[in-house]
Amino acid sequence: MKKGFIFDLDGVITDTAKFHYLAWEKTAAELGIEIDLVFNEQLKGISRMDSLERILVHGGKATEYTLTEKEKLATEKNQMYVELLQDLSAEDLLPGVASFLKKAQAKNIPCAIASASKNAPFILEKLGVSGYFKGIVDPESLTKGKPDPEIFIKAAEILGIQPQEAVGFEDAQAGIIGIKDAGMYAVGIVTTEALPGVDETVSRLDELNIDELLTK
Repeated sequence: MKKGFIFDLDGVITDTAKFHYLAWEKTAAELGIEIDLVFNEQLKGISRMDSLERILVHGGKATEYTLTEKEKLATEKNQMYVELLQDLSAEDLLPGVASFLKKAQAKNIPCAIASASKNAPFILEKLGVSGYFKGIVDPESLTKGKPDPEIFIKAAEILGIQPQEAVGFEDAQAGIIGIKDAGMYAVGIVTTEALPGVDETVSRLDELNIDELLTK
């Protein structure tokens, strides 16, 4: 029996990818680098610094900035992103999320967030769903980012369960790999592209039967 649910944030609970893209696009442009939505797919599910590194490699400028300069760029990007999030509300929850979380809470199933986003607490508060989650993994506590399973293992620890007793929800390939390597059952939230390696795919969370999910 499964005893807890672990969720990625962007693309699973809400979709702030458009805000990330706008902020990264402006940051890259200021560096003389052009990125588009196709390239942006490479940035989904990975940390802020890893995203910046990929942009710099893409623009042929991987060796032009010191660590301090990179940290400053990443901080400025985040400030732009947070400004764009100010109008976020419960209306920005993805379809089916609210009802799924309410049913999980009614069944006393603990939930946690495993996201590379350092803004997860702020975003959940704006969405009005903080109360549904027992905890959020602090990205600063991680030694490795997705696809490493560390973040999902830490989320299971927050819930007080073994990784194999958890169901993980992801929309990105890096996250699915991390969930499976942690020994969890993987549910993929699919919009356009398939996610190899998932145990089950849905387009929205309320397509799932929680009682059946717990027996996986």
